[in-house]
Amino acid sequence: MRIQTNVLWAGREYHSLENCLVTTTEIGTQVDSVIVGTYENKIYRVAYQIQTNPQWETVFADIKSQHSNQIQHFRFESDGKGNWTSNGKSAPEFRGCIDIDIPLTPFTNTLPVRRLKLPEQTSREIQVIYFDLLAQEIKPVRQKYTRLSDTTYQYENIPNDFEAVITVDELGLVVDYPELFVRTASLTSTYLNMPV
Repeated sequence: MRIQTNVLWAGREYHSLENCLVTTTEIGTQVDSVIVGTYENKIYRVAYQIQTNPQWETVFADIKSQHSNQIQHFRFESDGKGNWTSNGKSAPEFRGCIDIDIPLTPFTNTLPVRRLKLPEQTSREIQVIYFDLLAQEIKPVRQKYTRLSDTTYQYENIPNDFEAVITVDELGLVVDYPELFVRTASLTSTYLNMPV
């Protein structure tokens, strides 16, 4: 079975629009997305692909961004256990990071939400690869997720004390991220795999 969800998000702070296609099968999830927007007088475009295994551990990320006269392209691969290569070279500085975070999209919050499967009123601290594309900085960052209810999570970015209560749907996709993002449309379709 193949479940495909097409989502539109509007960025409040980043003045953006994102079209994100999430396709989940028995072998994992593939995400293809494009973001366009403007921030601090810079027009930007980001295209990213993410692949996870069935446990929602990230195994591949390809990110292309352009803003002002800057073009960036990152290709990261992992065994799903936090051992990464970057553009084909070992990246030990990110060892232990299972998830990635791209601040320009709310989708990357779905990665730990789906992977951790937290019971209500429990928390987990994690480490992620943080792609701050507008600042042209990539670094490991500690974050904390607390499941408050079926559809709400408290998110904390530990280094800068940023906190937010995020609302998600039954698929773990963000519906509302106060002051940052809001979902404006979503369509989910289910397909039976046809024999070859």
